Amino acid sequence: MTAARTEADARVLDPVAAQQAIEYAYEQGWSDGLPLVPATQDLLDRFLAAGGRPADEALSHLKQVDRTVTVELLAINAAMAGCRPEYFPVVLAAWAALAAERTTAGGGWQSTSGPAPLIIVNGPIREELGFNSTGGVFGPGFRANATVARAIGLTVRNAYGIRPHELEQATQGLPGRWSICLAENEEESPWAPLAEDLGVAGNAVTSTLLRTSEFVDNRHTADPEQLLADFADTIGRSGPWIFKNAMAGVVLCPEHANLLARAGFSRADVAAWLAEHSGRTTGQLAAVGKDHSAEGVRFPGDNAEPEHFQRTIADPASMIVAVAGSRNAGISMVVRYFADWSGQPVAITTKGR
Repeated sequence: MTAARTEADARVLDPVAAQQAIEYAYEQGWSDGLPLVPATQDLLDRFLAAGGRPADEALSHLKQVDRTVTVELLAINAAMAGCRPEYFPVVLAAWAALAAERTTAGGGWQSTSGPAPLIIVNGPIREELGFNSTGGVFGPGFRANATVARAIGLTVRNAYGIRPHELEQATQGLPGRWSICLAENEEESPWAPLAEDLGVAGNAVTSTLLRTSEFVDNRHTADPEQLLADFADTIGRSGPWIFKNAMAGVVLCPEHANLLARAGFSRADVAAWLAEHSGRTTGQLAAVGKDHSAEGVRFPGDNAEPEHFQRTIADPASMIVAVAGSRNAGISMVVRYFADWSGQPVAITTKGR
């Protein structure tokens, strides 16, 4: 950078004013703990133009707090989160996908488990906007992934008023609560894009709420059933299993997905195998006080038929099977839903498309 350019920037930019704006946002309680981008009227107008929808259009209403999220409120929080205006159609689709989930209209945002939204992006927009779909896809380092997810969290905080130690009731919460946005690695997946398999081709978002995510490191076996058994063991563990059944999906790395596909497994086959084999015996569940499930909640029972196998997953159609990450090790992720999943992707509508 030349000295002339540095001097010109210094005349335009006012770091002191920027710092004051950031501190003001902190003082208002708008922040999730990190600095916010000041949402000027000019910046907001650019977001609204990119979204192509009326500012006062209602997107969702949370009955228990009697608050409504509008296009304008979502845009303000997306701007403060650090999104670029061209990301806003993705934020709109992500919010719509989450609003379609039964749990977000109930107590999901306020749950004691502090669930994390999982946002999966499909279509050419992944490359156009710089979404990460490969190495470190569950981690930080990419503006589009990080800020789209953060925009959802800020909207829940500022539009619904659900803040820690107030309306939010998370006992401990999750470290990735407002950071799990990933693009599917369509280029290295052996199957059609997830959203396309669910009925929406092209640019789309699939989402749900997660209780947690758990990695499966299996980089040595070439046997597809050994690999699937490793996933089933993780899915079937008793710790997060508190109702009659639980729900989970998998985000497979390219190595695991292609190993399974070469063995003849489709996406639906993977889900069916995992649903059949994930679980514990009644005796194993009795040892942790979870062998009985009257009225849907697990608690100690009479330990009848200790060898009886109880399935974790009731319906394989409820399982997300996505592909993301790098082809550099056999490491994939089990994603464990907060409750259920609508299975409804939402198309991303961009201006002029």
